[in-house]
Amino acid sequence: MSEECTHDCSSCSANCEARDKKSFLEKLNEHSSVKHIIGIVSGKGGVGKSLVTSSLAVMFNRKGYKTAILDADITGPSIPKAFGIKGKLIGSDKGLEPATSETGIEIISANLILDNESDPIVWRGPMIAGAVKQFWGETHWDNIDYMFVDMPPGTGDVPLTVFQSIPLDGIVIVTSPQELVSMIVEKAVKMAKMMKVPIFGVIENMSYLECPDCGKRLYPFGESKLDEVAKAYGVDILARFPIDSEFAKISDSGRIESIINEPADEAADIIEKKISI
Repeated sequence: MSEECTHDCSSCSANCEARDKKSFLEKLNEHSSVKHIIGIVSGKGGVGKSLVTSSLAVMFNRKGYKTAILDADITGPSIPKAFGIKGKLIGSDKGLEPATSETGIEIISANLILDNESDPIVWRGPMIAGAVKQFWGETHWDNIDYMFVDMPPGTGDVPLTVFQSIPLDGIVIVTSPQELVSMIVEKAVKMAKMMKVPIFGVIENMSYLECPDCGKRLYPFGESKLDEVAKAYGVDILARFPIDSEFAKISDSGRIESIINEPADEAADIIEKKISI
């Protein structure tokens, strides 16, 4: 234990004996059931993490699983918009009731507790972390097979809260082809290993652009270095998502459940197999 230890493990990411002796996992309420939980993380913002989260939830739903999304990106929630969900959440004698998409995906998001979805959430870290715990522990999750947790970027309060409070089966790291990819992946990998959470693999978003005339792949951000990075950190590549204006249009119009995304389907197959092993 460090001489500088404050004995407040909830705000610390270090591994030590004190942490091992204490569990910070938040319990589900007695009416809920969630079998598998997958965190979607990134080392920086703007890489399409919410698109990946939504796409994977849709793909698992199409496989016949009951799926859910916990939008832990409290100050930047975008999941409800992708699914065309508006209105406020309601409570019942079983807990906070999540919104339900057209195909039955259960969704909890900060945007669904606001009077106006464009209102900013100006909260300090502890309040944001507390909201994530409440979304997990006080919601009535109805027999969920796979839950996807859309985390804010970076390694701050909320990702740490999710790692400590929610029993993740593993995480998916989302990145992009720019030169920063190595640092982005390294940060996420190191945090996951520090918190002893398995890494299912990496999804590269905005990986390439397909020419509509000849079908040739173009690389506006330069050739991807993901193969080298994945090998260096010992993680699998789950998929490469293209730059596709249709993805943006479908998401912005609230029709994410109609998306045709073969790379997301392939990634879902790999994750499913990893969890079943």
